[in-house]
Amino acid sequence: MTPTLLQPGQIEAAAGHIPELRLPPVDLFLTRARRLEQLSERHTLDDYLRFIARLARAQQDRLDASPEEELPSPEQLAQCREYHMPPLAPAGLTRPPGWRDTARHLARAMLPDLPAAGQAALQPILEGEDAWLDEQATGLFESDLTRLNAATAPLIGAALQVHWVRLARQLDPVQVARPEHPNLCPVCGSHPVSSVVRIGGAENGLRYLHCALCASEWHVVRAKCSNCDNTRGIGYYHVEGGDNVVRAESCPECKTYLKIVQQDKDPLADPVADDLATLALDWLMDDTGYAKSGINWYLVQGQL
Repeated sequence: MTPTLLQPGQIEAAAGHIPELRLPPVDLFLTRARRLEQLSERHTLDDYLRFIARLARAQQDRLDASPEEELPSPEQLAQCREYHMPPLAPAGLTRPPGWRDTARHLARAMLPDLPAAGQAALQPILEGEDAWLDEQATGLFESDLTRLNAATAPLIGAALQVHWVRLARQLDPVQVARPEHPNLCPVCGSHPVSSVVRIGGAENGLRYLHCALCASEWHVVRAKCSNCDNTRGIGYYHVEGGDNVVRAESCPECKTYLKIVQQDKDPLADPVADDLATLALDWLMDDTGYAKSGINWYLVQGQL
């Protein structure tokens, strides 16, 4: 009998049905906050990680307290699926009317725990015109760092995340097609933060890219560049002496990398929190000449 060689993806498919899309859970931000609090212990970035943990808790409070968003019409959703377009892409969606109120709410929630300089840095959110907030949001959506106020970007991004997570949660996975460009979120078209190897159930051992905006996750086979689909010469980097929960997956073809978070090494690992806590790995990859193909809206740090 001639042996049959299975290619990446076929191996996983042979094991059974693959859940292609994971929509965000109801306790997304609370789980993230707890992980950030855990990671902050004895960490050189402890103050910042605790700050983001408080912000994530404020996001969860806002998510829990707000009503459902208005989704695109059934006809629009069907059209997006037919043409493999992300149904919640910011360019084709009216921004949720309460998102600016959410930004101001988050800023007010963070003020009491900040020193005077930090409080001053958030004043543009509280005092800025709606047009300024809209411009900042557009800068985030388009990855145009020239438009962004670096001090306020995490809060504005956090507000947008609350609304897009709520929108994504209202979808049914069958309403979303596989993305035309696998390196972009099939739900909203945004870049990923990182990828995560999940554990448990039908998702056990599968890798998912995690969206920076709506927190949806989509399946991409392992040992394959998530940016250009190359499968040759994929390399993995980690910080010497670390626990290897997070590694940088690099591609020699497009010269980019994206972190891969492995829950089999730590079940509590989170694709956003653990990305923030491993900035030393980003510095290492920068020194090796690789550019990051993803972005973390809690810490906008460079061009895509």
